[in-house]
Amino acid sequence: MERTLSIVKPDGVSKSLIGEVIKRFEGNGLKVIGLKMIHLDKKEAEGFYAVHRGKAFFESLTTFMSSGPCVVMVLEGDAAISKTRELMGATDPQKAEEGTLRRQFASNIERNIVHGSDAVETAAFEIKYFFNALEIFSD
Repeated sequence: MERTLSIVKPDGVSKSLIGEVIKRFEGNGLKVIGLKMIHLDKKEAEGFYAVHRGKAFFESLTTFMSSGPCVVMVLEGDAAISKTRELMGATDPQKAEEGTLRRQFASNIERNIVHGSDAVETAAFEIKYFFNALEIFSD
């Protein structure tokens, strides 16, 4: 069983897509084992996206991610990382496949509804960034 982190970003929350995102994940064999709503401040967003510090989009991304509440969740399942990323679609919604969350609901490359870890190491860091062991419930 693999674990990954997903975030319903502020645009997904404001568009009332929390349930739709969870429904897609659960409907494709992923189990939610940790879930909470948070509102990142700017420094927390910068810490989470530190790997992107120095890139042209860092400032606008961290400003956006701290602009409203998000829903963070830990998902568990076979090939959870690749499955989550497949369901989300490409970062740029114009390049995402039909039927993916981003193709269907995203406004642009930054306001793209949902985040998902891209590797096992990234998932481990991201899960620990938002959850402690007492907040994750696995069978």
